[in-house]
Amino acid sequence: MADSIPGFGLIVIGDELLSGKRSDKHFPHLLELLAERGLELRWVRMISDEPTLITRTLEETLAGGDVVFSCGGIGATPDDRTRQCAAAALGRPLIPQPEGVAMLEERFGRPVEPAHRLQLVEFPEGSDVIPNPVNQVPGFSIAHHHFMPGFPSMAWPMMAWVLDHHYSQWQDAERLAEQAIAVDGARESDMIPLLERFERDYPDLRLSCLPTLREDGFSLELGLRGSPAAVGTAMEALRGAVEALGFDWRVVAIDAVDRD
Repeated sequence: MADSIPGFGLIVIGDELLSGKRSDKHFPHLLELLAERGLELRWVRMISDEPTLITRTLEETLAGGDVVFSCGGIGATPDDRTRQCAAAALGRPLIPQPEGVAMLEERFGRPVEPAHRLQLVEFPEGSDVIPNPVNQVPGFSIAHHHFMPGFPSMAWPMMAWVLDHHYSQWQDAERLAEQAIAVDGARESDMIPLLERFERDYPDLRLSCLPTLREDGFSLELGLRGSPAAVGTAMEALRGAVEALGFDWRVVAIDAVDRD
């Protein structure tokens, strides 16, 4: 992963999300944080507080090469199980993290009272802390997995800190561009040969085709995502190819490439 930009993933943990009692806000915020830095999210998983499911999920993600953010379940109440499940997935014991203990002592005094507060910084052996600017109770990082509370007010600045502290070398706000056009009156079947050709001709770009059924008929949104120069060149070719098929197009989203 040192020689190439990693993929990024998000795990959101909590029964309250799956029951509908609360709505997830981490997904759109992480998308924004990554986009500001020229990075992309590859996947999202929303799972319950069930220990076996958390452990199995982490075993799977730890076996991959993605950078993973995990939100929720790192407290000390019985329904907070992420710390324990992370330790199980890694095959490591939970131990008091020395820097985390020092943070709690600064926050609550020494010795930390009540003593069960120390459970808040019992992390899998070998973990590093993630500073929490809200209440100074840290999260933890290990094996490119970054664990933080479910509270957005805490998790979001911690996400930004992780990105800028650990992955600044991959950040480039100008790396990615996206442009899209709408082709009214077209169906997906009208565009399949064209899109197949574009995938072959521009393998480094992300091509999307989003159909919409409107009151006045069908419409397709065709999008390209990738480096600004490549997107600009490919979009010009895409517009010409759409016109050659006898369809008009209109701009849906246009990147700074075309505004220069």
